[in-house]
Amino acid sequence: MPGRTSDGDQRRTDDRVGEAALHPVSTPAHGWLRRAAAALAGAALLTGLVQLPGASAAHAATRATVSAAHTAQPTGSSTALVDVDSLTPSVPSKGDTLKISGTVTNESDETISSAHVGLRVGSGGPMGSRDDISGTAATGDFSVSDGAEIPGHTAALPDIPAGISVPFTIDMPAGDLGLGDDGVYQLGVTASGTTKAEGYQHVLGIKRTFLPWYAHGGNQKTKTTFLWPLIDQPHLDIRSADADQTQTPLFRDDDLASELAPGGRLQQMVELGKDLPVTWVIDPDLLATVDAMTKPYRVLGPGGDTEHTTPGTGTAYAKEWLDELQSAIQGDEVVALPFGDPDLASIAHDGGSVPGTISHLRTATDLADVTVQTILGVTPNTDFAWPVDGAVDPSIVNVATAGGADKILARSDSFHENGSLNYTPTAARPIGGGNTAVVADAGLSTAFTGDMTTADGSTLAVQRFLAQSLMIDEQVPGKQRSIVVAPQRMPTASQAQTMAAAISSVFASGWAQSENLSSASAETPDPGAEQAVPSASSYPSALRRTELSTAAFRQIQSIQNQLGGFLVILSRKDRVTTPFGNAVLRSMSTQWRGDAGAPAFRDDISTYLTGLSGDVHILAKQSITLSGRSATIPVTVQNSLAQEVTGLTLRLTSNQSNRLDPGKPQVLDIGAGRSRSLKFTTTASANGKAWVTAQLYTQDGAPYGEKMTFQVNVTSITDTVMLVIAGGLLLLVLAGVRMYRQRKRLAARRAEEGAEGTEADEDPSEAGAQATVAAGAEADAGTGANAEARADTEARADTEEAETASETATASEAAPPAAEPAVAPEEEDRRDEGSGSAVDDGSEPAEGDADEAAAVPEQPSDPGPDTVAERTEPPAPGEKVDR
Repeated sequence: MPGRTSDGDQRRTDDRVGEAALHPVSTPAHGWLRRAAAALAGAALLTGLVQLPGASAAHAATRATVSAAHTAQPTGSSTALVDVDSLTPSVPSKGDTLKISGTVTNESDETISSAHVGLRVGSGGPMGSRDDISGTAATGDFSVSDGAEIPGHTAALPDIPAGISVPFTIDMPAGDLGLGDDGVYQLGVTASGTTKAEGYQHVLGIKRTFLPWYAHGGNQKTKTTFLWPLIDQPHLDIRSADADQTQTPLFRDDDLASELAPGGRLQQMVELGKDLPVTWVIDPDLLATVDAMTKPYRVLGPGGDTEHTTPGTGTAYAKEWLDELQSAIQGDEVVALPFGDPDLASIAHDGGSVPGTISHLRTATDLADVTVQTILGVTPNTDFAWPVDGAVDPSIVNVATAGGADKILARSDSFHENGSLNYTPTAARPIGGGNTAVVADAGLSTAFTGDMTTADGSTLAVQRFLAQSLMIDEQVPGKQRSIVVAPQRMPTASQAQTMAAAISSVFASGWAQSENLSSASAETPDPGAEQAVPSASSYPSALRRTELSTAAFRQIQSIQNQLGGFLVILSRKDRVTTPFGNAVLRSMSTQWRGDAGAPAFRDDISTYLTGLSGDVHILAKQSITLSGRSATIPVTVQNSLAQEVTGLTLRLTSNQSNRLDPGKPQVLDIGAGRSRSLKFTTTASANGKAWVTAQLYTQDGAPYGEKMTFQVNVTSITDTVMLVIAGGLLLLVLAGVRMYRQRKRLAARRAEEGAEGTEADEDPSEAGAQATVAAGAEADAGTGANAEARADTEARADTEEAETASETATASEAAPPAAEPAVAPEEEDRRDEGSGSAVDDGSEPAEGDADEAAAVPEQPSDPGPDTVAERTEPPAPGEKVDR
């Protein structure tokens, strides 16, 4: 074996030199002769090299010339690539037949001829340590420690042109392997043959793997805990797909659908895990996300476009996956990580100084328990914290325990042993403060991190895992220990399949037995095992570089503070608390390490929260004029949210308090999708301009939203207005006098005509003359009647003119503010009735709800209920407010 030297190795060195040059299927006697001849030839060659340095230099120069001419031309044991696609059984017994199949690929530019595949067991018997296993390379130059080819069990190959692969299969009784004591043996699969450049039989390529041999047994079985993680990156967006009451979930992508579909990563994890003795480690956020997919959902458009979303495709897969998971976990332990799988190391190193960060962990732990119980119907264990890659230091332990965990999943490549033990100790060990570190084995935990998409990669990983597991058991055969395997958080589908094959094999081997994580954490620790938590300086620098930054945690804190100020005004806080609280936890997820999308995720949360908060705001006003010492100023607050807001106070302040008092603050509640106008009775003590600021406040006195500022111009009643009023009164008096005089003349004229009629009756002789006079009287009477009618008309005209003048004067005082559109009195009454407010009698400022948000005027001004003029055109800037 590379890196090992033993007496057995030395005794077999000469044999290897001969085996590399001669055909392996000769008789033992011929083999002995060839090995002897090779030894003599080797000695003669060594003597020649020592005695003829010039010849050696010439030979080296010749080889250098050849190498230059054939750069990148594979030779020797690099000529062919051997892949081992299948090795069964993984742990053979004496009566088993070992079957190995794979391919041989010609990596050179020349055809391989007279080729075959054979097996070799590493020299020196079972491997001596776990380090020997870790130090054995799967490929590389052929070495004498790779052992001799086992005769009688080879697979012949046809000629292999350059770049071509050919399959092979070897069947060999396990008894012919020549294995002795129990332990781990190195197994080499070699391809031998000739090429044009190297016309003799030699090893063209080798693939090394391991063969666990447990034929005798009898050891104490190693308790083995295998964690089976169900974790994924965040997919749910903080926003919903529509503004209606259904709150359709909106996803940032639809990648989860493919992972839940048949053959997908998460589907395979559940399908494989249901038949394995494992401990399920679940991020409850994944459960919540999949549960959201069981109902119709939508997916953001390209670039996070919220306007062009598409229907999600994973609803059916999500329902089926949850059903299968509920069935798969029956009888197994379920460990729930804090909701969202927060990055404990990032919090400890970068977020610990940011107020409120650590408190999120307790929230995440409590939410984890509720989520798992609600969706899966089981009570999870929430006592475990799992830092990324099991790397720990004192600050990480402190953060984990502050979040409610008293058991920390570490890993042996971080939690190094002190060297006092010559075996792998039990995983659990106390670390002080009533806390326990459960140290997973690094060699076993990282066995499946490579590329498992090829059959060769998967087969080698399984054999390496089994070899390490058996070696642990063989270290102290009579001492039972407890080992924990914590693989990567998000295994691929092929990695999951490989892990499942390894778990099935190790528990069928006879040297291991399953144990859940809670039991493993309660095992009696080895007295000599390391119990001191690694120092902060020992934390891997590569992991530090991928942590969330302090700036990220400050942004999260800002979001949390803004959320707190928003919640206090809501009547249905749960509709905001749940999505934003979950989003904040997701923003601290371990899965954001190395993901460039983390800042965008946080920005989307902040932007959306700012938009929602801004849906409750004060409508803008233009400048207004007060014609007098007191007046009413209306201010409107708009609520575009889908729920009622309560406990707000609207306060007006003047920058010229000695000139203008804008009135007392007023408390208001606003219905969903409505606006509300409040009328402030203002008092002016001097003419001039003043700036008034309107600001909303919450019940605890904190400002809410943006302030709104407008200008108020205070003026007195002018001489022109007084002249108009006096002129109107004078016209009324003159009209009355004129009417009186006309009526007096008409009465006198009628009296004269009555006297003349009496005289005519008394003198018949004067009939003709009287008739003439009568006619003239009638004419005069008609003239008098016409005069009376004209007088009446003129009087009415004068009266109307006076009234018009009076109304004009009054209107100049009562004109509404410029920023308020006119509303008919009957419309105002209807609005007041709809809002349930009292009619304004002038003694107190009137207030009332406006119509639905759709009825709010589009102009940035106050709605109709605060105006009285009957007109349809919007007022111009600077018009006066009714006193």
